[in-house]
Amino acid sequence: MQRYITLLRGINVGGKNKISMPSLKAGFETLNFQDVVTYINSGNIIFSTENNDPKALSDQIKTMIKNHFDLEITVFTILQAELSEILANAPTWWQNTDKKNYDNLVFLIPPVTLAEFYQAVGGLNEDLEQAADYRDAIFWSYVRKDYRKSNWWSKTANKKIKDQITIRTANTVRKIVTL
Repeated sequence: MQRYITLLRGINVGGKNKISMPSLKAGFETLNFQDVVTYINSGNIIFSTENNDPKALSDQIKTMIKNHFDLEITVFTILQAELSEILANAPTWWQNTDKKNYDNLVFLIPPVTLAEFYQAVGGLNEDLEQAADYRDAIFWSYVRKDYRKSNWWSKTANKKIKDQITIRTANTVRKIVTL
């Protein structure tokens, strides 16, 4: 039995794409997933299954969400062990004790590549933000008080790349990898 983490993009944001976590959990259980846990209201679901194909799981979950909630949602599924490995390779500047920075992990949803992501969002404002990638994830931090001056902040939300990524805060990622 494998432990997986599914990240849903764009649910319960600004009153759009509303899904209650108890209903979402019940939907996952209809797929015969075991030990289903949700974390906060932004679409973080942890579960166990015998299936060993994250892409097939994402497709299955996307179909369930369409059927149960009538929503077309971007779904990203990753092995919990793989996310743990990614976090073990975080740069030292990411998720330090300095609260002036906002630390995020950007997940690339296949088939998008690192090169395509970087081409779409361009360079960083090196005075305010920094990034480092590991596998298909990007550690990204920016100065909290100047977030609107960040080169990536608006580009990750407004470019065509937005539907090919999902972003979680460092605190959220560190929590879901332990559930």
